[in-house]
Amino acid sequence: MTLNKEISLPFNKRGMFVILGLFIMILIGTVYSYSVFRIALEAYYGIGASLSGLPYMFALATYSLFMMLSGPYISKIHPRTIMFVGGALVSLGWILSSFSPHIGWFTFFYGFMSGSGVGIMYGVPMAVVAKWFPDHRGLAVGSVIVGFGLSPIMTAPLANQLILSLGVMNALLMLGVGLVVILPILVFPFRFPYAHEVKDTSSNKLGSLNDTPTKLMMKQRRFKGLYLNFVLGTTIGLMLIGLTANIGRNTIGLTSTQVSQAMALFALLNGGGRPLFGWLVDRFGSFFAMMLSYSLITVASLLMIFFGEANVFIYIVSFMLFWLNLGAWLAIAPTTTINDYGVMHYSQNYGFLFTAYGVGAILGVLTSGLVLDWFSNIQTLFVIVIVFSGLGIINTIITFKEQDKHETV
Repeated sequence: MTLNKEISLPFNKRGMFVILGLFIMILIGTVYSYSVFRIALEAYYGIGASLSGLPYMFALATYSLFMMLSGPYISKIHPRTIMFVGGALVSLGWILSSFSPHIGWFTFFYGFMSGSGVGIMYGVPMAVVAKWFPDHRGLAVGSVIVGFGLSPIMTAPLANQLILSLGVMNALLMLGVGLVVILPILVFPFRFPYAHEVKDTSSNKLGSLNDTPTKLMMKQRRFKGLYLNFVLGTTIGLMLIGLTANIGRNTIGLTSTQVSQAMALFALLNGGGRPLFGWLVDRFGSFFAMMLSYSLITVASLLMIFFGEANVFIYIVSFMLFWLNLGAWLAIAPTTTINDYGVMHYSQNYGFLFTAYGVGAILGVLTSGLVLDWFSNIQTLFVIVIVFSGLGIINTIITFKEQDKHETV
């Protein structure tokens, strides 16, 4: 891709939007800290693991749905307004869930209300920084969404301490009130650049598809390949993230404390994978980034199959790669969407693509439990992962190898 940019604001001035977006993502990414609340909620409501998992599953599914529903409005309504609405839903969801009399209401407030707010907010900082950084879109978008992946490192210990000190419901209430206070401050400066501040004069190989509307994008063979890859990447990542603690304790023999410490490291890789793979897409293209991701997943799976039994080192290395690559797909997907289909309809286009994350979340969460129930041999899990990864490699070669060619079906 050849770039010729005229940018009147220096990088550090524009960088304010990246920093603000990063902190917003850290706050709304608290949904990934749900496991901290789960055991306490089971005791509070007197329920089992199947019911306690419903709020998290609904939150992920609703989050991806509202990414799609809100996408068309991001370019039509001031980004600050959209984020205020999303932030209000996130905050109210946490506050009202703290008063829920049973798990059904808790699922509605935490899963549906808060999840919808996350979905409404999530795409806005990415759309804003994509327009402020036409010269480094992948890196800028990846640097914002790194906050979502890093959120559990910062928010989970705080939530855990509040639960121990105040109880689970008061902890939820305190966190909800904190979001009410902090989110509006971070949201207020957000705006799209004026024409004289950032002028994008890109010319690229994908010129005929630049600024492609969603309906036309959906007909492209290349988009269908991207959608399938995003489903496969997120299914693999969320399935293995869901089993990280179980495998660490039961297969490797680690204590709960050791697993928690390892997961902090894994979360760093998950966050770091986003700017890294955003940069790789910028530098080498989507095909290279996708093939690298699937290759690393395959290598990590083979390590676990042949050397993983009771091997702490192999477990750490393999799951570092698995978590890294979930973060990778959350950078590959939006950056490829921008590069292939332009900035004008990016919010709508990526909002629709992000429904693949919802599919992957449901498949990953369900598969992680079914595999353990159906197969006594944990190696079977990694064979399934290799099969999924192989499908991704084949799909990538078919639809992305020739970066210039885009066919409609």
